[in-house]
Amino acid sequence: MASLINHATRMPPIVPLVPLVKPAMPIKAGSRIPLAGQHNQNHLLAALPELEFCRLLPHLELVNLRVGDVLHESGGKLSYAYFPTTAIISVHYLLENGGSSEIAGIGNEGVLGVNILMGGDTTPNRAVIQTAGGAYRVNAAILLEEFQRAGAVMRLMLRYTQALITQMSQTAVCNRHHSVEQQLCRWLLLTLDRSPGNELTMTQELIAGMLGVRREGVTEAAGRLQAQGIISYRRGHITVIDRAGLERQVCECYAVVRKEVKRLLSDVHQR
Repeated sequence: MASLINHATRMPPIVPLVPLVKPAMPIKAGSRIPLAGQHNQNHLLAALPELEFCRLLPHLELVNLRVGDVLHESGGKLSYAYFPTTAIISVHYLLENGGSSEIAGIGNEGVLGVNILMGGDTTPNRAVIQTAGGAYRVNAAILLEEFQRAGAVMRLMLRYTQALITQMSQTAVCNRHHSVEQQLCRWLLLTLDRSPGNELTMTQELIAGMLGVRREGVTEAAGRLQAQGIISYRRGHITVIDRAGLERQVCECYAVVRKEVKRLLSDVHQR
């Protein structure tokens, strides 16, 4: 047990694993989750008290997720909850005509699977990997059992759920009332917050799908930001050169989401 005390001091390295259709490698007892504030771990897991963490530890699996991997389809049942470390998950709402747009992004600040805890077996959303990387996954029944203890896991997950609802609501407002350039700035900043560096691997076509707009609109908006020296774009790689400039161009939606996450999960980031 001594090895589990102060469990939030370091993290087992993320190693390439086989695709998720095959068994993922379990974390051995005694493995540790690192301090929050670093980009190679998950802040929610790092915030768990020792007792709750130790109960979940034997059930955590560290998996590598590839760009385009689908974790669940619209109407599908989610068998696992995913706590991203370096991966970023994009949650999309799909229309009958095949159109879609991103309603939320989930990185190392959160978890995919709050619907498991809210009493819903399925969701009309689709979850796909936007940025390749690692994630801890846990069986849905195990996480639900821990949630129903009405302890630290419940309190943490409910606060995160409120932050996620804020992000979804603000995204809907932004997509309706703000320009494509402002939406692009918001999306870039939120993605940067979940990434270790300032370079993102993403085509304009994929960004257009995230925002639910035409590719030409993203091309024009990205061109204006590049002309101002705020970003550099080439062959599917976007490098943010001037983050302060990006923050000057963005609408208020980014600040609203960031402030709410900080307010609700402040103790997570202080660990």
